[in-house]
Amino acid sequence: MAIRPIHIKGSEVLHKPAQAVENFDHSLEILAHDMFETMEKAPGVGLAAPQIGVGLAVFVYDWEDDDEIQHRGIAINPELELFGSEKLNPEEHIEGCLSAPGLRFPLQRSPMVRLTAFDLQGNKYTEIAKGWLARIFQHEFDHLQGLLYLDRLQGEYKTQADQEVKEQNWPADSNWMPGVDYDTP
Repeated sequence: MAIRPIHIKGSEVLHKPAQAVENFDHSLEILAHDMFETMEKAPGVGLAAPQIGVGLAVFVYDWEDDDEIQHRGIAINPELELFGSEKLNPEEHIEGCLSAPGLRFPLQRSPMVRLTAFDLQGNKYTEIAKGWLARIFQHEFDHLQGLLYLDRLQGEYKTQADQEVKEQNWPADSNWMPGVDYDTP
């Protein structure tokens, strides 16, 4: 198994919708293992397959909540329902992304979601998530739609993000290697 390079904003694979997984086979297990390893090394709390250059509808997540409950899993061919809205709190609703290393901006998200997806064995499951786990699911699901959280920013945050991305001057189709290129993305 391997840690894989993470693609950066501007890479073509990040900006187009992912394809549904059709084969639940050994190659999918290898992909999942590599995704978990890459996410942990980065470090991150979620990672979508397009972020490592694979245009499949898969994301992984691993996050511990305030009650020290570990939320770890894989979502294959996910569907996501959003419930409710809340006012943006710029201090609490800050997101970052492994595909936009070093950038962090506030973004309004739904406070609750219902994730319906398949696990590695092809079993369908449903999970209700609130708070940060709901945010993680929305963030990773967006990657599968060809969107980065930066694409959802509005107003002054959008202007600031566009300027910071421009200053980064990332080459087209560039990537970075967790554990090698950045101490903290």
